[in-house]
Amino acid sequence: MKITRTLILGASGSTGSKLVEQLLLRNENNHVRAIVRSKEWFYQSVAASDRLEVIEASLLDMNPEEFKEAVKDCDAVCSCLGHNLSMKGIYGQPRRLVVDAIERVCKTIKVIGPSTPVKVILMGSDGVANPDGKDNKRALIERIIIGCVRVCVPPHRDNEAAADFLYGIIGMQDPMIEWVVVRPTDLIDGEVSSYDTFDKPTRGLFGDGNATRANVAHFMNELVVNGETWEKWRSKMPFLLN
Repeated sequence: MKITRTLILGASGSTGSKLVEQLLLRNENNHVRAIVRSKEWFYQSVAASDRLEVIEASLLDMNPEEFKEAVKDCDAVCSCLGHNLSMKGIYGQPRRLVVDAIERVCKTIKVIGPSTPVKVILMGSDGVANPDGKDNKRALIERIIIGCVRVCVPPHRDNEAAADFLYGIIGMQDPMIEWVVVRPTDLIDGEVSSYDTFDKPTRGLFGDGNATRANVAHFMNELVVNGETWEKWRSKMPFLLN
């Protein structure tokens, strides 16, 4: 079986750390490379492994050569990046963390010039509309609320911009990059359990339903290692619901 190497951004977070663990547990051919701001913090939630390479750095502050070495030889790049739910995390810098990271990943992949496409998997949210316009039209009150959130909450604009970049700039025919944007509903803690994926949100912003971070990590794991799952969702924005 082919050895796969996956770069994970946001590996110290609640979802990213679970993705690291699940990829390593999946089989012995999975190798993981993680960029984290603090190794000490990271190893409090993830066990060391000879198949795990940890790079301690601030992602957007890495110089081009350092970042190129991080991306080099990777079959997939998974972004579990997000903004801390604090005043500094929501309104402080960097306000474009997610989209700047995704743009940098894609630019670096093109510099490397891989012979086969690299999978880029982005964790977004169900509040981000698919730019293809095929999502169900939201109720008026939801459209008003999302409009207000877009203006007042920079992280939402960041997630929208990242999805727009993959859909509009990378597109569906890039010879070096293929992508999926995973859109989970309300995130909660919990173990891996039964979940469903749909091509668009099936509930309103205030409907019942949630998604465990472990299930989001499990689905991203499937996208990395399961060819059938990848072909089903490539260039799409699946909605995930427990």
